[in-house]
Amino acid sequence: MKPAPFTYHRPASVDEAVGMLAATAGKVLAGGQSLIPIMSMRLASPAHLVDINAIPGLDRIDVTESVIRIGSLVRHRALELHEDAYVANPLLRRAVGNVAHATIRNRGTTVGSLVHADPAAEMPAVLALLGGTVEAARPGGSIRSIPAADFFVGPLESCLEPDELAVSATFPHPTGHTGSSWLEISRRAGDYALVGVGALVTVDDHGTVVGARVALISVAGTPVVVDVGEAAVGAASDSVDWRGAEDIVTAAIDPEPDIHASAEYRAQLARVLASRALSRATVEACQLPHVGGDGNGTAQESSDVRRTVRP
Repeated sequence: MKPAPFTYHRPASVDEAVGMLAATAGKVLAGGQSLIPIMSMRLASPAHLVDINAIPGLDRIDVTESVIRIGSLVRHRALELHEDAYVANPLLRRAVGNVAHATIRNRGTTVGSLVHADPAAEMPAVLALLGGTVEAARPGGSIRSIPAADFFVGPLESCLEPDELAVSATFPHPTGHTGSSWLEISRRAGDYALVGVGALVTVDDHGTVVGARVALISVAGTPVVVDVGEAAVGAASDSVDWRGAEDIVTAAIDPEPDIHASAEYRAQLARVLASRALSRATVEACQLPHVGGDGNGTAQESSDVRRTVRP
């Protein structure tokens, strides 16, 4: 099928793009890997398409001491291959490497995936798990910073206004001795996940668990973030049993059945993947500097250790 007729716009600046959105209530085209198929199937028929690919400066990945900020034209593949971003926050590569197929990652944008707000997509869950934000340009030149907790409001629905343009997303680095992992199950490689789980586990200098949380996809209309610390806080990391987190996860989700999986199967996958992801994150957390030591030394930068830990 072919899209319904539309008017094509190609702004050269953020202000021009925002002005076009305000005037036309059009749809933004960045990577187009979700929008174009939807238009081709006539599931959406916007009268105006605002192509932002000619706007300079939106393809930057900036890694600071505390965050990774990616522009709205950064392709999934560029983020996946960005070594400084991986060193600072390995979770991003582990999750984005599961997005569809390499061909799609070559063109699709990470911020576009956030705005699309698919409940089966990986990167919205990562943003929610890390407590990140989306920065949206507004008429008049102002920028609105939107926390992930407020950004995703329903299946395929974000809180962006029609005259706002998402220009970047910010992913904070995990603090302290925090390990991460991402696991998912799909029917075929590259398919949407039946269930996906990202985990963060933090331990103190002596290897004692002090915090843990997970984010889940494909179990609700938006990413679900669950604090599972009560299952293991105070336990030694080398003996913690993360099966105690399974009941916490089960109580926090209410998956619906579809043609791919029953609700019961999704719930079971969520339980098992959560405990496995937490176990992997714990192993990485314990590989960070001075975990299990006396805590009196001066720790080297955790990024030095993360360079040796691969997905």
